[in-house]
Amino acid sequence: MSSCKQTLHRYAKRYLIDAMGAMAQGLFASLLVGTILDTIGAQFGLAILTEIGTYAKAMAGPAMAVAIGYALQASPLVLFSLATVGHMANSLGGSGGPLAVLIIAIIAHELGMLVSKKTKVDILVTPLTTILSGALFSYLLAPAIGTAASSLGDLIKWAMLQQPLLMGILVSTLVGIALTLPISSAAICAALGLTGLAGGAAVAGCCAQMVGFAVISFRENRWGGLVAQGLGTSMLQVPNIVRNPRIWLAPTLASAITGPLATCVFHLEMNGAAIASGMGTCGLVGQIGVYSGWVADVAAGTKAAITAMDWIGLVLICLILPALFSLLFDRLFRRIGWVKDGDMALNL
Repeated sequence: MSSCKQTLHRYAKRYLIDAMGAMAQGLFASLLVGTILDTIGAQFGLAILTEIGTYAKAMAGPAMAVAIGYALQASPLVLFSLATVGHMANSLGGSGGPLAVLIIAIIAHELGMLVSKKTKVDILVTPLTTILSGALFSYLLAPAIGTAASSLGDLIKWAMLQQPLLMGILVSTLVGIALTLPISSAAICAALGLTGLAGGAAVAGCCAQMVGFAVISFRENRWGGLVAQGLGTSMLQVPNIVRNPRIWLAPTLASAITGPLATCVFHLEMNGAAIASGMGTCGLVGQIGVYSGWVADVAAGTKAAITAMDWIGLVLICLILPALFSLLFDRLFRRIGWVKDGDMALNL
């Protein structure tokens, strides 16, 4: 039984943490950066940046698949062949392409590694096996995977419109928790296509975790910790959470408040790239994503203009309120002895 659990744990880490985390990085380095460049180019009339951004966005599938292969320690020929697999899976998967790439790239990688360096004509056998198996599963599975992921994302977005208070709490809290855990909230949001109000709630939850931990641990970690967690990742606190799970309560409760405020009061929407919904304040990507969505909406005529209320809501939901609520809850938990000085210290 113990051996079985260890095996399951190993595979879960390999495919759900390592591969998914790498997929998010590949998506970040292509689609998200491309969206940012495209937005800057459009705003400042720099056609060259818009063109570069378009090229970068087109490489999302190959970038994700190659990143997955790298995380799984693919041999060179398997790794390079995954670029084709990623392009096919992402294209055939439609709006649910990222999830299709994750599943199919893993399958193609494992099949390619079975024959890698096993024959004297490895330079032919390995790429053919990887690409053809990836192509086969792309044709067979990618459309269905894409439809399923898209449908689930659409269901969440529909439920958000019906129950913005309840769904604001759930989406904000769950995506925020995923951001702090060693799994990829960005990949989850991308796979499900979480945009609109659901994307806004996700941004709120992620910001609550990052800004919350950065602020409540300031006495232990000072400015280095503020920047590392506030602009980097709250995942740095995972070892401390294992030692004392109660330190996680303050930012999580903060996310349960800022989520519905984002959906019900400020109507904060993420209409940029879905991956940005799961990035929070990491490099201010979440905020850039919201802004790029505003720009796209104005250009499409679905939004009249970017208003002062838009900016006030963004700053309050992403920065001020997460810090305020997290500090209030943290002070309460310190007073009753659940959290003590040093509980959130980082080795920076």
